[in-house]
Amino acid sequence: MKSCITKMCIIPFLLLAMATNLASGQGTRAGFYSRTCARAESIVQSTTGGVTWVVPTGRRDGRVSLASDTSSLPGFTDSMDVQKQKFAAKGLNTQDLVTLVGGHTIGTSACQFFRYRLNNFNSTTAADPSINSAFLPQLQSLCPATGDATKRVGLDNGSEDKFDASFYTNLGNGRGILESDQKLWTDASTKPFVQRFMGIRGLAGLSFNIEFGKSMVKMSNVGVKTGTNGEIRKVCSAIN
Repeated sequence: MKSCITKMCIIPFLLLAMATNLASGQGTRAGFYSRTCARAESIVQSTTGGVTWVVPTGRRDGRVSLASDTSSLPGFTDSMDVQKQKFAAKGLNTQDLVTLVGGHTIGTSACQFFRYRLNNFNSTTAADPSINSAFLPQLQSLCPATGDATKRVGLDNGSEDKFDASFYTNLGNGRGILESDQKLWTDASTKPFVQRFMGIRGLAGLSFNIEFGKSMVKMSNVGVKTGTNGEIRKVCSAIN
């Protein structure tokens, strides 16, 4: 058992543990590896950091991977109704949608996914009117119309390397990078959740750290494979 304590060998051991446990038909749950590798989850937590909530573990990988399946994922030009429908199809509600999109507090987007908002947005306006007029020149400078479409820009302007609720504040200020993100502020059903994460006075506040953990756990239980369904991939990006 000592061999599973080192960070270098933890992943292979977890794969073996998952194969052993899931053969008995168990699904995801907290403490999934408590018998096969008692310290596994605490080691992973100490290695990654940032995760302070209890995370159910023990998912298997699917054996089929089709590009067409991505149509069920939210797209950067999707209307809010479409986004809500896609989340609802997975058992996730409107609050989950607003919360999980908040994961954009960390990360970047290529210019090609939002540059159309900056110039020739539609037949009546050059730029997306939901973009803050003072922020627009900054985006146009970062992603000029004829510039490198693969250049990456932080999704949470001014705080792209920090896990916090500033993403929602940016939406309230018209500084959302993706059109689908900014729509969280302009849609009547999602705006109240954005405001609650922002801590708007008069509304019951929501803690982003707490709610994100809850929604992530909820999402992790969507379509769980148990028993002999699926497989434990030897290489994460390829079917065995």
